[in-house]
Amino acid sequence: MKLTSKSFADNQRIPEEFAFCKPDAESHVALSRNLNPDLAWGDLPAGTKLLVLICHDHDVPSKADDVNKEGRTIPATLPRVDFYHWVLVDIPASMGRMRKGDFSSGVTPRGKPGPEGPQGTRQGINDYTMWFASDKNMLGNYYGYDGPCPPWNDEIPHHYVFTLYALDIPRCPVSGIFKGPDVLAAIRGHVLGQATLTGVYSLNPKVKV
Repeated sequence: MKLTSKSFADNQRIPEEFAFCKPDAESHVALSRNLNPDLAWGDLPAGTKLLVLICHDHDVPSKADDVNKEGRTIPATLPRVDFYHWVLVDIPASMGRMRKGDFSSGVTPRGKPGPEGPQGTRQGINDYTMWFASDKNMLGNYYGYDGPCPPWNDEIPHHYVFTLYALDIPRCPVSGIFKGPDVLAAIRGHVLGQATLTGVYSLNPKVKV
C-alpha cells in the first residue's frame, strides 16, 4: 500500500500554498491559500472496501505559555502533543486520487461546512475548532482540511503525517460531529493496511526545513 503526492515529497517541506499561514516579514505570519495537497494511492490490500485519511501534527507544544509571544521562544525540549488537521472518512477505494484544492481552498472563518464532503465523503472537525474556541471572530466547527500554522517562535520544525487506512467495512462507524481520536477508535480491528506521507513546515525563519 502506498500514498504519494505531487505537492511535496515524503519528509520534505510543504509548500506555502498548502498551509493555513505563511511567513510574513512584518507580522510574522499571514493567511495562506490553505489548499489541500494532491494525494494518490495504490496497491491497496485485497478486500479493501473503504479508505480513511487522517493528517496530524505531532510536534504541537504541550503548553501554550510562550506560543507566538514576542521575545520568547518555544524550546525544543518542551513535550509535544497531537493536533489534527484533517479527518476524512468514507473515501471510495476506487477514487485513486484527490487533486489539490478539491477539498479545501482558502481560509474560512468559523470553519468550512460539514460533515458531508466532496465525492460522497464525510469530514470530521479538526483541532482549529478547539484553537479558535475563545475567538469570537473565528469560533466555529472547522470541518475538513486546514493546513499548517505552527507557532512562529518554535525552535523545531513541525511534521504533518498524512495516514491513509484501508478498511474491510463499507462505512466508517462514526456519526454526528467526530474527531480524529473518534475515528481511530472506531476503525480499530478493521484496518487491512495503512500508508503514510509526511510533510515538514515551519514559520520560524531561524529554523531550516
